[in-house]
Amino acid sequence: MKTPASLLPDSRTLTAGLTAALNSNGDSSRGVKVLDRKLPRFMSTFPNEIVTCRLPNGRKRRVFIKYTGGQGHSSFGHRGDIAYEAEVYQRLLRALPEFHPQCLGVHTDSKRGDTWLVLEYAYGSVRVSDLSFHHSTRQPRALAQSARWIGEFHAAHETRVGDPEFAFLKRYDTDYYRGWVRRTHKFATPLLGRFPWLTELCLRSGEWIAPLLAATPTVIHGEFYAKTVLVRSQRLFMVDWESAAIAPGEIDLASLTESRNPHPQVARRCERAYTRARWPDGVPAGFQHTLDAARIYLHFRWLGERPDWTVREKTLWRFANLHVTAKKLGLID
Repeated sequence: MKTPASLLPDSRTLTAGLTAALNSNGDSSRGVKVLDRKLPRFMSTFPNEIVTCRLPNGRKRRVFIKYTGGQGHSSFGHRGDIAYEAEVYQRLLRALPEFHPQCLGVHTDSKRGDTWLVLEYAYGSVRVSDLSFHHSTRQPRALAQSARWIGEFHAAHETRVGDPEFAFLKRYDTDYYRGWVRRTHKFATPLLGRFPWLTELCLRSGEWIAPLLAATPTVIHGEFYAKTVLVRSQRLFMVDWESAAIAPGEIDLASLTESRNPHPQVARRCERAYTRARWPDGVPAGFQHTLDAARIYLHFRWLGERPDWTVREKTLWRFANLHVTAKKLGLID
């Protein structure tokens, strides 16, 4: 579904907001001129649009804007809103050399209580998830490249999780993980006859939560799936940072390699790229165990989101994959 026009600012408000956001020196007298507006194919969680404008210096530029637009999808505290994502860009990502998409500005519409996040537009890019796996080597290569990037990102930030400027980030703790387990078991009540082992796994949740709590925390993306990584030639664009948090980095790797129909060779390639980037001097002894625990967490995280999602036919693959991993860790018979 595309963004409804009712959730977007009118032309006059858009022009004023972009002028404020893109003039970092605060000089609102040098206006931005809006030349064209276009809707992306999908709205995603928040309203968004692609705007072509002329900057005060005469340069023509396309930007991608995300709006709060009265929308929200906190997912029991898992996600933040646009204001939260804007903080991630400004406090965390802006300092990274060569990071894309760049944050060009942030605007707060005090009348509507709306935050705008203005990003560079990744023209000509495609989601890694949309690359053809069977007819091209591009997707496995892009996945490995993404794994290497996130491994380097985790390595650079694991010593900074206590920095005051990162205090705003969400942190995964015992209550966070147990919340997903509790909701999954409740939402899956109609399916317990089909998956009787789920109750035992929920009762033993502390055994897979423990390695996640013991792992060295870092700053994570939070939903680092192939659909949140765009690629253009060899350049990667990491998008949708509203779920950024302090947690085990293995969660991002598990997200990137998760699949309804797993491709073990591609997953192993990504794991090698990740571990070499994050731990060039040697992989921690508990890495594989923590990665498997992260995979279990991801299934609970999505099965515990909404009751209708838990029981729908296209979600049932999660129970099958969850069973395999839980059995591998000796959590169920």
